[in-house]
Amino acid sequence: MRLHVGCAMWSLKAWQGRFVDRALPAGERLRAYAGWCDAVEGNTTFYATPARETVASWAAQTSPSFRFVVKLPKTVTHERRLTDVDLGAFWHAMEPLGPRAHAYWIQLPGSFGPGDLSVLETFLRRLPAHLPYAVEVRHRDFFAEPGPLQAVLEKAGAEWIPFDTTKFFAHPPTSDAERDAWTKKPRMPLRTTAVTGRPIIRYLGRDDPAATVAGWQPWVPIVAGWLREGRSPTVFLHTPDNADAPSLARQFHDDVRAILPSLQPLPTPAPLASPDEPPTLF
Repeated sequence: MRLHVGCAMWSLKAWQGRFVDRALPAGERLRAYAGWCDAVEGNTTFYATPARETVASWAAQTSPSFRFVVKLPKTVTHERRLTDVDLGAFWHAMEPLGPRAHAYWIQLPGSFGPGDLSVLETFLRRLPAHLPYAVEVRHRDFFAEPGPLQAVLEKAGAEWIPFDTTKFFAHPPTSDAERDAWTKKPRMPLRTTAVTGRPIIRYLGRDDPAATVAGWQPWVPIVAGWLREGRSPTVFLHTPDNADAPSLARQFHDDVRAILPSLQPLPTPAPLASPDEPPTLF
């Protein structure tokens, strides 16, 4: 059994000197992050397709068991809304990830509703069949009547990614980061059903770590149940400021492992350099 956990990014200023060494070169930040977590959301690909050489560097910094959930470009999902698109350059760039690409993430805008379901079905049918896919929808009508969308996803072998923001919106914001997230994050209904053997959860907590931990408790037995069923879940931990995200991701893994002691442990983070040590070039 293996549970993968991760964050929305692999580099954040607030992590320097705490989770990763200070002033770490850009080409080493993912490697350091991979000592804490074994999955990451690939959000940057939403805004631009990176060079193939850049993606190859991502693969070189991670083990083959590391998981990337890579978001499709916004030109495909939000601007062209899955029609008249050419993903050839994107697939070429992503190829070096190989098995690390746990899912290609199709995040759809809130205006993409059940009336567009046939467009999604056609799009999924035309994608390369050998690659894994996951879909995130933000139109509330999909949650009111999930059957039609779930049937399309089951036919395509694609997962439905829930973004659990219910605990975040349960209480008014108490920090600047929370107030900013309050205006930007979607208020989505809770969904806890896996479609495939590779379920993915995105969970948004609060800036208070204790509140974040309390909020994810219902997910712990659900994830443990998926593991017992032979599924291979990935869980991404978000908070408004993400300052504690790597340690929180590991704590979620520990909570599940307390129920399932046979769960494979996470990697052990490398020790940080002493702040008194001079920086080195090599």
